[in-house]
Amino acid sequence: MPTSSAPFAPFFLGTRLPLIQAPMAGVQDARLAIAVSNAGGLGSLPAAMLTPEALRQELQTLRDGTDKPFNVNFFAHTPPSPDEARETRWRDRLGPYYAEFGIDAAQIPAGPGRQPFTPEIADLVEPFKPPVVSFHFGLPAPELVARVKGWGSLVLGSATTVDEARWLEAHGVDGVIAQGWEAGGHRGHFLSDDLTCQPGTMALLPQIVRAVQVPVIAAGGIADVRGIRAALALGASAVQLGTAFLLCEEATTSAVHRAVLRDPAHHHTAVTNLFTGRPARGIVNRVMREVGPLNEAAPRFPLATASIAPLRAKAEAQGSGDFSPLWAGQNFASLREIGAAALVTELSAAF
Repeated sequence: MPTSSAPFAPFFLGTRLPLIQAPMAGVQDARLAIAVSNAGGLGSLPAAMLTPEALRQELQTLRDGTDKPFNVNFFAHTPPSPDEARETRWRDRLGPYYAEFGIDAAQIPAGPGRQPFTPEIADLVEPFKPPVVSFHFGLPAPELVARVKGWGSLVLGSATTVDEARWLEAHGVDGVIAQGWEAGGHRGHFLSDDLTCQPGTMALLPQIVRAVQVPVIAAGGIADVRGIRAALALGASAVQLGTAFLLCEEATTSAVHRAVLRDPAHHHTAVTNLFTGRPARGIVNRVMREVGPLNEAAPRFPLATASIAPLRAKAEAQGSGDFSPLWAGQNFASLREIGAAALVTELSAAF
């Protein structure tokens, strides 16, 4: 398939516009995806935090809400073995905060936090045959990828380096999402944990375009028409925007998260592993400042989620995001509270 930005009709994912709404776990459901798909873009549903029954309900909502293509996103990580000693060290580090909020650390249950794509999840998804399925943190086992493609679904994967893009192409993806350093949420890296290997979007994008033959989708720091045009000029076949949709009426972004996004005093983001155990970009808050955004004591992804969850709940009940994962990319100064369809219409001027 060509990797140039033109022509756009028909777009290889079957949508009117080469515009993807990034899947954003915790701040959206099917409603946002439906609005984007019906407006001509590719709406996306994040599935990693959903129970099987919730996933089934959301997929049915998608099928009932749009006859246009949509994307369902899954994680492809390997769940780690619990490390009791590391968990103890981490809870000791968070001890002063537990004391502040009157939380008994011994009563905090362990939890998986995020689930990878498994044969059982594939069984659940297969009847819906999503037009597009995307994966973060690499790809699931080859037999699962083959199964998804056997439904007629196109498969996308995220790459933070040229090596990852080449790996994804060699393992059968139909398109590569080039995730630059600026992107909000979890880093999609899977071949190396060395964050210094991950360039910004406008440096990474043309390198991946030259390195692979499948279409390349630019992601990270793109929030308006000018950013989209810049990505297209560098060879992107499409763009993926997430942060731009955080204040949309259809998003489920919490009141605490929305308030911080609106406040110019909080427009400082950093990559942190405190909330899940894996590096992800969010707005700097109290716990990131005091513990450090990256801390080696944090349990491996996704096990870190359990320890900080009660602190988040207590703080949010007081209207504070001091212990919340306030995911956002580096470019969110121009966010507005607007309907998703209206936003897609505005962004379509780039094409």
